[in-house]
Amino acid sequence: MCVVAHPDDECFGFGGALALASDRGIETSVICMTDGQAATHRGSANSGVELGETRRKEFAASCDVLGVTEHELLDYHDGQLQNVPVLEAAEHLVKRMRRFRPNVVITFGGDGGLNVHPDHMMVSFWTTTAFHWSGRTNRFPEVTPIFQPERLFHLSTNAFLPERHPPMPSPWSAAVNIEAVRERKTEAFRRHVSQAPLMERTKPFFAEHGSEEFYTLVAAATPGPVGLLKDLFDGLA
Repeated sequence: MCVVAHPDDECFGFGGALALASDRGIETSVICMTDGQAATHRGSANSGVELGETRRKEFAASCDVLGVTEHELLDYHDGQLQNVPVLEAAEHLVKRMRRFRPNVVITFGGDGGLNVHPDHMMVSFWTTTAFHWSGRTNRFPEVTPIFQPERLFHLSTNAFLPERHPPMPSPWSAAVNIEAVRERKTEAFRRHVSQAPLMERTKPFFAEHGSEEFYTLVAAATPGPVGLLKDLFDGLA
């Protein structure tokens, strides 16, 4: 399960991992918290509502390219996620974790990603909370059956966008080679037509740094040290 804030986050940050999982026959779910109405790049949309409708379709098209098993876009307002009650957001995610029953959960790190976006920070916090609460009988006990995912990864990076304030990412514990699905990740991003200027601006960055995705293992069902993983599912049954 991948939890993101905006349409295009799923491919921009996590597209390689999602496509690789799909190619191995692993079921994937992407939960996006907003429809991106506050985006800087607005395509041909004449209103926030129209942009949101466009970006919902783009999100679905991107997930199809990545082979995502199921995807869902919720109705929160981007740019305002810091105002959402934690219990409310966590309950939404706990419900979805207990239904989909993912072994692995991936989301942003607490740094907010390459663009240090506050929405990314909030999604990281909510997802981390839901990961732990999903397996606890005293959290939303009416949502059954209880289920505990096995691993939680935060997105990390080995490079920064030149025009952005640099984040402070967690040191990675997984370096995933995505060369085999790199073009699919790019194609998924192309489906976000309204965000074409962003794609053009970040093209040099991904040309230089796009062969790997980096993740930090921040929680696991089994305690112990971790070496450098090359696969988010290493060692899982």
